[in-house]
Amino acid sequence: MKNEFSLKGKVIVVTGATGILGKSFVDGIANAGGIIGVLGRNEKVANEITASVVNEGGEAITLIADVTKEQDLIKAREIILSKYGKIDGLVNAAGGNMPDAVIQPEQDIFQLNMEALKQVMDLNLFGSILPTQVFGEAIKNNGGGSIVNISSVSSDHALTKVLGYSLAKSAIDSYTRWFAVELAKRFGDKIRMNAVVPGFFLTEQNRTLLTNVDETLTERGNLIIQNTPFGRFGNPDELIGALVWLLSDASKFVTGSRITLDGGFSVFSGV
Repeated sequence: MKNEFSLKGKVIVVTGATGILGKSFVDGIANAGGIIGVLGRNEKVANEITASVVNEGGEAITLIADVTKEQDLIKAREIILSKYGKIDGLVNAAGGNMPDAVIQPEQDIFQLNMEALKQVMDLNLFGSILPTQVFGEAIKNNGGGSIVNISSVSSDHALTKVLGYSLAKSAIDSYTRWFAVELAKRFGDKIRMNAVVPGFFLTEQNRTLLTNVDETLTERGNLIIQNTPFGRFGNPDELIGALVWLLSDASKFVTGSRITLDGGFSVFSGV
């Protein structure tokens, strides 16, 4: 019997693969049988992740690129195509926030750091659109595949402080729906685009917002836990099931969807 959830033989590029969530995605895809293009800016970490996959019996290749630089991405595409001859999937996991785009309560909201907001938008939104343009062309030429973007619960809720990140992830949602429709109108069911919507997971970008130096929770961290029915942050490997499903043939009638994994945060009224 065919395993529709298997990624065996599928070549999948993961951007932002050197981050906490990105590495989890790489591990999950490898365990499902996929071949991974481990794409990131940190060559040392990328090589370590690639080596880890290979040592566990999987297959991966390091791709060093900045997702906001087209020539970097084109070079990475040629490297993976020269080795495997195809690309079946793309996970746009590159993204995150930056300190200057975090709006503190005491700040004047009419004196926002516009440059920082633009940088966050560039990384999260255009850092997903540009890889889709570059690697999506190879997916099209291969006859089809699946593209998964990373959204956030901040696109649905007005979370204090993270204005730039919220704007970018709201734009990711719009892009996912729009591009999914256009892909379907042009290529039928051959190329799909969906989004994973994580709740709160501790990453390098949000750690200082949610935890203190001694690893106790900040006021913000406590508020999040209080408003998450599961009463905890998510573990990175808890995103893998949805991701593998969206990349696999098991979800071949799914496009333009947002799959939320947040421990109930989005549906809880707080009462």
